[in-house]
Amino acid sequence: MTLTGELFIGQGRVAAGEHFRGIEAETGHPLEPPFGAANPEHVSRACVLAEAASRDYATRPLSDRAAFLEAIADNIERLGDELLERAHLETGLPLARLAGERGRTVGQLRLFAAEVRDGGWLGLRVDPAIPDRQPLPRSDLRSRNVPLGPVAVFGASNFPLAFSVAGGDTASALAAGCPVVVKGHPAHPGTSELVAGAIAGAVAASGLPEGVFSLLNAVSNDVGAALVADPRIRAVGFTGSRAGGLALMNIAARRPVPIPVYAEMSAINPVLLMPAMLEEKAEALGAAYVASLTMGAGQFCTNPGLVLGLEGPALDRFVAAATQAVTEASAATMLTPAIHAAYEKGVGQLIGNARVAALARGKDAQGPHQGQAALFSILADDFLTDEHVSQEVFGASSVLVRCADEAALARVVAGLEGQLTATVHFAAADEPLVARLVPLLEEKAGRLIANGWPTGVEVCHAMVHGGPFPATSDGRSTSVGTRAIERFLRPVCYQDFPASLLPDVLKPGAQQGLPHRLDGRLMAE
Repeated sequence: MTLTGELFIGQGRVAAGEHFRGIEAETGHPLEPPFGAANPEHVSRACVLAEAASRDYATRPLSDRAAFLEAIADNIERLGDELLERAHLETGLPLARLAGERGRTVGQLRLFAAEVRDGGWLGLRVDPAIPDRQPLPRSDLRSRNVPLGPVAVFGASNFPLAFSVAGGDTASALAAGCPVVVKGHPAHPGTSELVAGAIAGAVAASGLPEGVFSLLNAVSNDVGAALVADPRIRAVGFTGSRAGGLALMNIAARRPVPIPVYAEMSAINPVLLMPAMLEEKAEALGAAYVASLTMGAGQFCTNPGLVLGLEGPALDRFVAAATQAVTEASAATMLTPAIHAAYEKGVGQLIGNARVAALARGKDAQGPHQGQAALFSILADDFLTDEHVSQEVFGASSVLVRCADEAALARVVAGLEGQLTATVHFAAADEPLVARLVPLLEEKAGRLIANGWPTGVEVCHAMVHGGPFPATSDGRSTSVGTRAIERFLRPVCYQDFPASLLPDVLKPGAQQGLPHRLDGRLMAE
């Protein structure tokens, strides 16, 4: 596919007047072609088309919607190596990592297709009328979930495929029956165009209204602001910085009709080292921790940016192993010059903090925009009184908090903000302590991990990739897994409607084969 730099507004390819270029991550050199930058007029046109498509798309048979999602997956696979090579140029991510991410992207599209066919997300409930109930009769009540309407999706910088144009937010919104307008991330515009072509082709081949999908590329934040403010947009999916997420939340809240913003923002994902496990495997834990920390130059939202351990010889052994592993870690190209600059600034602030001890830095950079791993330590009491140390540094930087005893460790956990993950490494002898900590950790994180590492998010039914603020804007939601579809649905109840006017899935007997509740009882068929 030849890149044109044009916008996708429905089925139209639109050339914009202002342009920007993608940047080769490893060199900083501009890439061809120039890409058109959307303006507020383009935003309005895309949203008009999305609104026009909304009712038609929402009422299509579920089998058609599922087939559409599968067609997108097939089209992305047909892009072949061209997609991976362009993504590598724009992000510096290794081809093997990008191949895995492509697999995750098409896998989640097919997972949502299966979820659409299953129908459990419809939330069907039927409470038949009880005309002779005393003291008052009961009406016939039937409810289902319906799509919210057009959704604005913001592509992420660190996952050019799985959290971008056809990523989890787009897949779950389309699965829910909502048209999508994507604001592409300017760090990988060529990758975005290739994937947008795959989606647009599936829209046309499936005979869907053109407004089901649009892609707007832009560098300016004004375009994203205009998209969220547009009255035709009914919800927002965002993955990015806390500042960006809060800005979108504020715009959405100030609208005449506020809308939900599902923003995945910042987390430092604490790792707790229990004493018996630390005594048993300190060196192995130190090496494994740094492997997780430095994966992908540390550019994961689940990166282990904080480690908690009890003072003692076993913790010293862990520190020695981790320090050695960080020292031996090669510098890695970061996604963009701006992300690299922000990382160096964050590391520099930790180095300049008198309460923080710098333990190790990775090997020197061999090229532009390469991040060196960094490991720091701080005493628990100092950590609790210095809010700057607990702020996310996006990259391979982590802070070890030395806790004098179990009470200090619990105080540190209690003082943490909301997180995506919390990890506990423990042996059998540690289980009583872990049992006391789990209720506290449940308050702090969306996913609790036993004897593993937070990097790596399985796309499946049970996964929760979310957490209390500021990990996400709404701790009741997830952006990964089939529960993600729930963000873009709302319940509607139909009271005493004749069968002729009921939605097909709520007509008498139509629930057979679909999960539903009948008079409160959960029915498998």
